[in-house]
Amino acid sequence: MKSWFGILILFSVVVSGPAFAIDVYEFPDEQTRERYQDLTWELRCPKCQNQNIADSNAPIAQDLRREVHRLLMDGRSDKEIVDFMVERYGDFVFYRPRMSGHTVVLWIAPLVLVLIGVSVVMILGRRNRNAGRDGDALSAGDRERLKQLLEEADHLSDKKNDKS
Repeated sequence: MKSWFGILILFSVVVSGPAFAIDVYEFPDEQTRERYQDLTWELRCPKCQNQNIADSNAPIAQDLRREVHRLLMDGRSDKEIVDFMVERYGDFVFYRPRMSGHTVVLWIAPLVLVLIGVSVVMILGRRNRNAGRDGDALSAGDRERLKQLLEEADHLSDKKNDKS
């Protein structure tokens, strides 16, 4: 029985081993390591879409991290590495897209929507305020008619109470 348990544990470790794999890269200095970290935090995983390549465990993210490391070791600048990634994957590779003709809608649309929302709320508030004022203004004839109706209602309710 113990041997089966040992085999089961060994099998689970062997099978799950790659899931716990961590990229370990060597850097010539601290500045290069920091550049690597900055770049992997700024580049988006094409598969995950909601994670940067530093946080993603997808195979494509691992490949991109390896590529960033290779380019850093080749002596490429951050701009050259980013340009390489954009050429290969398009502007989508940025976790925070750059302002350009293609992405201007992404940057301006939220502001425009907030302004539209504030405008609608102000217009509706103003209409409701004005409607309340107009509803309170009764003409003299309407006031007289309302007074008569209220007196009739009181008179009818008094008659009803007298009968009971």
